Amino acid sequence: PTSSLHAQENVLQRVLQLPVVSSTCQTLQRKYSSTKESHPLMASVCEVYERGVQGAGALAMWGMEPVVRRLEPQCESAVAVANNLACRGLDHLEEKIPALQYPVDK
Repeated sequence: PTSSLHAQENVLQRVLQLPVVSSTCQTLQRKYSSTKESHPLMASVCEVYERGVQGAGALAMWGMEPVVRRLEPQCESAVAVANNLACRGLDHLEEKIPALQYPVDK
């Protein structure tokens, strides 16, 4: 992979697209869903937790919005630099660790 191609990509998106990461996430999602379906009490607890996390996330975003608006110009360049460095680091990892390109079961 070339750095110029990845400079416009989000490093988090790239990590999530790695076969080893995406297959792990899919496996965890299946196990989580299966557990919720098999155990009604666990499903209730999970739903309460999920709603709490969503509410906390929305509250955090609402609280941070004025700060983010004021810092946005400075943050954009810092985030772009950090993302570019992270993508280059990911390029290096992908070259050195070929197993990242395979699903967990392989």
